[in-house]
Amino acid sequence: MDLGRTTETVEALADILKNKGLHAISVESDKFSITIEAPEPPCVHTPAFAQPYPAFAPQQGAPAAVAAAEPAAPALSGNIVKSPIVGTFYDKPSPDKPPFAKVGDSVTKGDVIFIVESMKIMNEITSEFTGKIAEIFVASGSAVEFDQNIMRIE
Repeated sequence: MDLGRTTETVEALADILKNKGLHAISVESDKFSITIEAPEPPCVHTPAFAQPYPAFAPQQGAPAAVAAAEPAAPALSGNIVKSPIVGTFYDKPSPDKPPFAKVGDSVTKGDVIFIVESMKIMNEITSEFTGKIAEIFVASGSAVEFDQNIMRIE
């Protein structure tokens, strides 16, 4: 039996085991029999979802606690431009070019106001409104979600 060839065979079988995600592999011939087993992966226990404590009734004679309401976000005035797709927001066509629109700029319906890159495609987003850019909520190069507020036009 050639030890160098046997080592190559064992290494090849171990690679197959690892690459295919198998737990064990066996090979038999008239000259030899070999079984390679991967160690069992450690058992990972995930904690159960935390259950909220049950609400207790206030003690008799004790004043009922009133939950403090968080102040609601102020309603945004003007027209909100939202991302039509998931991707990366860019405010200019390339790093060496000026931004399509910045705060204070006037835009008209149909003007390209930013790009959302999605799956390596640069999608030019045009304004649906005519007005002045009042706010831009996202930094250039940031990931954006579908329907996320991008800018406000007054």
